Amino acid sequence: MNLSALITALGGRQTLQQLLGVGSSAVSNYMTRGHLPERAKARIYDALTAKGYQLCPDTLDILVSPEPETGSTADCPHILLIVAGGIAAYKALETARQMMQAGARVTGVMTESAKQFISPLSLGALTGEKCYDTLFSLTDEAEMGHINLARSADLVLVVPATANIMARAANGFADDLATTVILATASPVAMAPAMNPVMWANPATQANLALLQQRGVHIIGPASGDTACGEEGKGRMSEPADIVAKAMALLRHNRRRPLTNKHTLANKHILVTSGPTVEPIDSVRFIANHSSGKQGHAIAAALAARGASVTLVSGPVAEPPPPNVTVIQVQTAAEMLSACMASLPSDIAICAAAVADWHVDNPSQKKLKKPDDASAGMTLTLRQNPDILAELAASKNRPELVIGFAAETDNLQANAVAKRQRKGCDWIIANQVAGADDPVFGSASNTAMLITETDIETWPQMLKTDLAERLVDKIEAEFAE
Repeated sequence: MNLSALITALGGRQTLQQLLGVGSSAVSNYMTRGHLPERAKARIYDALTAKGYQLCPDTLDILVSPEPETGSTADCPHILLIVAGGIAAYKALETARQMMQAGARVTGVMTESAKQFISPLSLGALTGEKCYDTLFSLTDEAEMGHINLARSADLVLVVPATANIMARAANGFADDLATTVILATASPVAMAPAMNPVMWANPATQANLALLQQRGVHIIGPASGDTACGEEGKGRMSEPADIVAKAMALLRHNRRRPLTNKHTLANKHILVTSGPTVEPIDSVRFIANHSSGKQGHAIAAALAARGASVTLVSGPVAEPPPPNVTVIQVQTAAEMLSACMASLPSDIAICAAAVADWHVDNPSQKKLKKPDDASAGMTLTLRQNPDILAELAASKNRPELVIGFAAETDNLQANAVAKRQRKGCDWIIANQVAGADDPVFGSASNTAMLITETDIETWPQMLKTDLAERLVDKIEAEFAE
C-alpha cells in the first residue's frame, strides 16, 4: 500500500483526517506502520472512486488516475524541499507546513547530516509524501529515479542551505541525492542560507554564493541576528514565513512564464553596460562609486539564457562573467563609451552601469604628495564625462530599444521621468539608492520603477536576478508586439 500516494490523491492529510474522523497523530501512526486500519479502507475506496480513480479493492493500489482538472491538487505547484544538515533544519518542518497551507505540494529530500537534526519520518508525516534520503535505493530508483525526482518539481528549495551544500552545489558535486537533484533539475533553485556569521563572511563562501547567483540560483536571506552558536551577525536563516513568501512569489512568476528551451531572443544583439567606471586622480587614487555590477551582470545572463547575442561592457567588478556572453572590460567612462560605440549596431542597449559623472582634468602620472601643512587643502579640476546613454540614444546606429537606469536619492519618479526625456531613451529603470534599510549598491535585491513614454510600473523589492528576468519578460513582450 502506497499511503503517501493515497493521501496525495485525497488532497492531503487534513482531508484524510476529516474522512476518517481522526487526529493528526493517528495519521502519523498510519504512516509509521505503512498501512491503514481495515475500517478505513472502504471509506478511502469510495472517496477516491468518486473522484475518478480506479483502485484495487484489497490493496488500494491506484490503477488508473483521472485526468487532472484545473484547481485540483494535481495542478498545485510542486516544491522539492531539500533539508541540509544544520541546526536550522528544524525550521524546515515549519517551512513545509506553511508552504502546504499556501497551496503547494511538498516532497522532502534530506541529506545524511540533516537526519542528525530531524527525521525523514517527521518530514514525510508532515507533508504526506515519501521523504527521499538515499541516492542508491533500488526501491526508490524503481518507483522514482533521481532524474525523475529532479524534474518533477516546479521549484527546488534548499532549507537550510549550509556552507557545505552551497560549496558542493557551486562546484557541481553530485555525491548524494540532494546535490544530484540540484545538478539534474531544469527547474528554478532557491536556497535559504544558514550558518555562523564568520562562515558566511568567509571569502570561500562568498565566492560560492556569487557563482550560484551567477548561475541563476535564487538566494533568500540570510538575516542578521543571534545565531545558534551564540554569535551575532549575518548568517541567521530567514524565518519560514519570509522563505515561503519569496518561494511562492518565485513560483507564481515562473508559472506565468513557463520555463522553456525556446530561444526567444535568438536573433537579437543586445548591448549591456554594468558596474562602475574608475576615473584616475593620480597613479594610485581614483574617483568611482559603489556599483557592484550585480544588476547589469544579471541582466546580461538572463538575456543570454533566452538566446540573445550579448555584449557586456563592464567596469571593474568582482562579479564573475556570465556564461555565453562577450565581455569587454573597461576602466573609465571614455573607454566605456568607445567600447559601446564599437559594439553597434545592436537591437537593444541596456545601460545599467553607474558611470561616474566627472573625471579629473589632467590626472597626475605620479602619486600626488600631501603638503607638509596639514591644514592645506588640494584643488582638483573636474570635467564632465561623456553621457553614454544619451550618445547611444542619439547615435545614427541607434538601437531599436534603448533602456537606461536612474539611481536617485530623492524625488525618484520625477527625476527619472525627466531623465528619460532628457537622455532620449525609451525606458528608464529607476531605483532609490539611499535611505532604504536594504541599500541597492552591493545588495542582492532591488526595488525599481519602470518608466516608459506612456506608462509607469512600480516593481516591489525582489532579487536582482528576478528583476533581470522581469525586465527581459518586458523586452520579449515589446518585440512580440
